[in-house]
Amino acid sequence: MSKKSQHNNILLAVIGFTAVVILVGVIGFFTLEQKDNTIQGEVEVSEYRVSCKLPGRVVELRVQEGDYVHVGDTLAILEVPEMKSQEQMLQATNAAAEAMKDLTDAGARKEQIQGAYQLVQQAEAAATIAKKTYDRMQNLFNEGVISGQKRDEAYAAYKATEAQVAAARSQYDMAKNGAREQEKRMAANNTQASKSAVDVVKNLLKETVQIAQCEGEVSNVYPKVGELVGLGSPIMSISIMSDMWGTFNVREDHLKGLNKGDEFTAYVPAFNKDIKMKVYYLKDQGSYATWKATKDNGDYDRKTFEVKARPITKIEGLRPGMSLVIK
Repeated sequence: MSKKSQHNNILLAVIGFTAVVILVGVIGFFTLEQKDNTIQGEVEVSEYRVSCKLPGRVVELRVQEGDYVHVGDTLAILEVPEMKSQEQMLQATNAAAEAMKDLTDAGARKEQIQGAYQLVQQAEAAATIAKKTYDRMQNLFNEGVISGQKRDEAYAAYKATEAQVAAARSQYDMAKNGAREQEKRMAANNTQASKSAVDVVKNLLKETVQIAQCEGEVSNVYPKVGELVGLGSPIMSISIMSDMWGTFNVREDHLKGLNKGDEFTAYVPAFNKDIKMKVYYLKDQGSYATWKATKDNGDYDRKTFEVKARPITKIEGLRPGMSLVIK
């Protein structure tokens, strides 16, 4: 083979190798570019946690994970013996306060009023006799029959009976009028305070029967029957399946067509089909999610945004955690 032929073969080989490298580079470039433009997210759903205002022991679980519950359904029953004893004690205190209020409002018994009235009559009779005795002594003193001391003794006895009349009448008025207004108000306030305490305990005891506040699916049940749960500790989580959305983390240079109010198409691998979605939320994720560029090539930092979008129409079978892909 001539040197010229060898040279041509080498040249062709170099050209062929160069062409292959260029072709692979072009294919790789477009492939990587396509992957970079693919945005993946997942389906999320609102949840609320069922918890109790009291620490207690779980005695019954009426639902299990996966069950669908409606508003008013009983979810769990707890037992709090200490609070039940507290309720009984406060009910007894309230009964005593109400009895005291009734006694204060009713005033003295009829027998007490009648006895006080009779004492007034006796005191008035004694005062009448003492007045007559004093008048006679005054006349005798004027005639010089008795000394001034005798007259003064009769006067003192008369005044003493008048004081007895006033005291007896005061006791009679007190028995007839009953307790003072301040005492009545105090008894009424004590009764109201004890009743309020009973109501507070009753409302807390209602917490021992946990009722569903929203319609949804039980996603997690944390304690087992017989276990203790602390104050405010979650008993279960319920997913509100009617409030579902997709969340995507999107670099800001890929936000075109994903602004608030925009509609786009997302691919659901679980169903192997596309669905229409509408953006309703867009927020910067902060510096921790910033894509850092190398300054040598003149590039710049790019922030990442959290994008949330809801399906435009209800999609049967769509579940939390399913992947969503934007191409």
